[in-house]
Amino acid sequence: MRRPWGAGPPSDRGYCGQRCCSPSTPPPPAAPGCTKETAFIYAVTSAGLVHSVTRSCSAGNMTECSCDTSLRHGGSASEGWHWGGCSDDIHYGMSFSRKFLDVPIKNLTGKSGSGLAAMNRHNNEAGRQAVAKLMSVDCRCHGVSGSCAVKTCWKTMSSFEKIGRFLKDKYENSIQISDRLKKKLRRKEKSQRKIPIGKEDLLYVNKSPNYCVEDQKLGIPGTQGRECNRTSEGPDGCNLLCCGRGYNTHVVRHVERCECKFIWCCYVRCRRCETMTDVHTCK
Repeated sequence: MRRPWGAGPPSDRGYCGQRCCSPSTPPPPAAPGCTKETAFIYAVTSAGLVHSVTRSCSAGNMTECSCDTSLRHGGSASEGWHWGGCSDDIHYGMSFSRKFLDVPIKNLTGKSGSGLAAMNRHNNEAGRQAVAKLMSVDCRCHGVSGSCAVKTCWKTMSSFEKIGRFLKDKYENSIQISDRLKKKLRRKEKSQRKIPIGKEDLLYVNKSPNYCVEDQKLGIPGTQGRECNRTSEGPDGCNLLCCGRGYNTHVVRHVERCECKFIWCCYVRCRRCETMTDVHTCK
């Protein structure tokens, strides 16, 4: 059964999980850490930092960086195009992200800490690689009457929505690694250990708890009583959010002012309108 996206506990959405945090961000005592949700949080945070800093550089909002000028004066004149414009300086954004996010992780000590640090740095890097992988080339035509005799091209980042979908797919296919963490990360399944771990893969140690059912020790509220959308096929739909348990339907009466008119002088006259809506909640 698929896990309802967004139904996880605060420990996996707002924290980075037990033994998987930086020293300055201690998790709740019973937080189920090192899960695939934790890996996604690391990756999307790192990608968001790269995207935001790089975009600010291109917009001229930062004094330390601007556009990527390394591509200018290149291209293929014979094919009628050249590099120009304002290419996004993703190299600065990635460097900034590594200094800001990876350095605190390196301060973790101990045998388990060194392995966890390596895993967390890997997930951070996976987020950065997602931004780099989805870079695209935009071009603008120049010529008489739109003939496009010459094109000026530059590199730009994809929308963060597209990057998020890419990381969501990596989340769905994340790799479980050995809980005996060392500096070298290894797959948990011995039969698959010869398969290399890619830079874009998300890694986790612990299997995710059942977010559908309430667990007070882990801080999981469950989905019972959650309002859902009966007609939606997305994460807010009753089929997914209710985890196959079904849903209850009850009618809610809304009373509000309507058909308001300004009366001279000087007040507003309204009618009282009633509407009845169906509300669906998970069993």
